[in-house]
Amino acid sequence: MRDPNAPDATYEDLKKVPDNLIAQIVEGTLITMPRPATGHARVATQLSGELHGPFDRGRGGPGGWTFLIEPEIHFPRNILVPDIAGWRLERMPRPPPPETAFLTLAPDWVCEVLSPRTASIDRIQKRRVHAREKVAFMWHIEPLDRVLTAYALEGADYRELGAWGGDEDTVVRVAPFDAIELDLTTLWAPRPAEP
Repeated sequence: MRDPNAPDATYEDLKKVPDNLIAQIVEGTLITMPRPATGHARVATQLSGELHGPFDRGRGGPGGWTFLIEPEIHFPRNILVPDIAGWRLERMPRPPPPETAFLTLAPDWVCEVLSPRTASIDRIQKRRVHAREKVAFMWHIEPLDRVLTAYALEGADYRELGAWGGDEDTVVRVAPFDAIELDLTTLWAPRPAEP
């Protein structure tokens, strides 16, 4: 538990973290974690690929979005690195220049791929920050359980829109990307072989 009298971590503290770790500052506390396993990375890559054509490029969908994988986003007392973030073009008309180190504009949608060591941070602390910063939609993906849970901001917190996955819901429409059908089977890492 964080000492309430301790000073907040700073961007300088974050920059000292070795490159083999992911570092974030959540409510003033520096949090480091190893890079995600390949299953986690594959889910984020696959989802980004599913959304990129129809929403970023406008191929087979309405367009109107810009997506970034693991962007560094600076908010007061927080530096977050969501797995994927998306901005509507009316709020971010052009992708940031390549030399941009971090963003300060809150995304319209974030997706976190949950892992056992970071799930509580994503579900509780980062959720509070996203709500406070008015991120309109948030998705949590649990690759081991094969579940996607979507939330929409309502007032000061999120309302669950639904949960899909397992072996039942494989093709779904989920806000804010419900203009297309999303085949969840493309996201899941292969199940481990049974002994």
